[in-house]
Amino acid sequence: MSLLTIDGVWKNFHGHDVLRGIDLEVQPHEVVSLIGASGSGKSTLLRCVNLLETVDDGTIFLDGDEITDPRVNVDDVRKRLGIVFQAFNLFPHMTVLDNITLAPRRVHKAAREQAEEQAHELLAKFGLADKARAYPDQLSGGQQQRVAIIRALATQPRLMLLDEVTSALDPELVVEVLGIIRELKESGMTMILATHEMGFCREISDTVCFLDGGVLLEKGPAEKVFTDPENARTREFLRSVLETRRF
Repeated sequence: MSLLTIDGVWKNFHGHDVLRGIDLEVQPHEVVSLIGASGSGKSTLLRCVNLLETVDDGTIFLDGDEITDPRVNVDDVRKRLGIVFQAFNLFPHMTVLDNITLAPRRVHKAAREQAEEQAHELLAKFGLADKARAYPDQLSGGQQQRVAIIRALATQPRLMLLDEVTSALDPELVVEVLGIIRELKESGMTMILATHEMGFCREISDTVCFLDGGVLLEKGPAEKVFTDPENARTREFLRSVLETRRF
């Protein structure tokens, strides 16, 4: 059974259709990348999956449960999802440790000792063992984004949603964040990521989805989409992006 099924999802903002009939299935342990120009609907789709936006039509199923049912308990759904945005969104008045343990303690009712033990393990795994007592403004951008990813992982999500997590970083910091995502894939984490990092997308993705104007125009294995895309608009987008990257 698919871990996530998106069936005919539409989303409208102020009379403009941002998503137009999106169909997508995500299998356990699969990495799905969303590519496309800014405004194509990538971030909106992730926000709909996490119920930060209400879909106007269509349904979304997580582990076979319809999460777009108006009667669903949103908090229960979000317990199974981790989301990381391009902005780090760390609480500036809280230490790294407190940022990471807040959701496990408050939402999942984990004991402080248990939550902190897990947090220290994650920090050590991702090279931040010495930053537990630091505050966000004492960290580099790359370190802050790593903490944001760790915070999402601390709830042990079924699915990770990553929304342009490198776009706010200086180029030299991008590599360390992409390294974490690569480790998550190797550990079997199911992920959907919106990204402009084409080389990394091609390397890490099982499936690549090209969105244009709110429509999922092309979907397929990463190598197929990048080397032999079927849709002319996909070819045009990739040619434009890859040529831009050369300069």
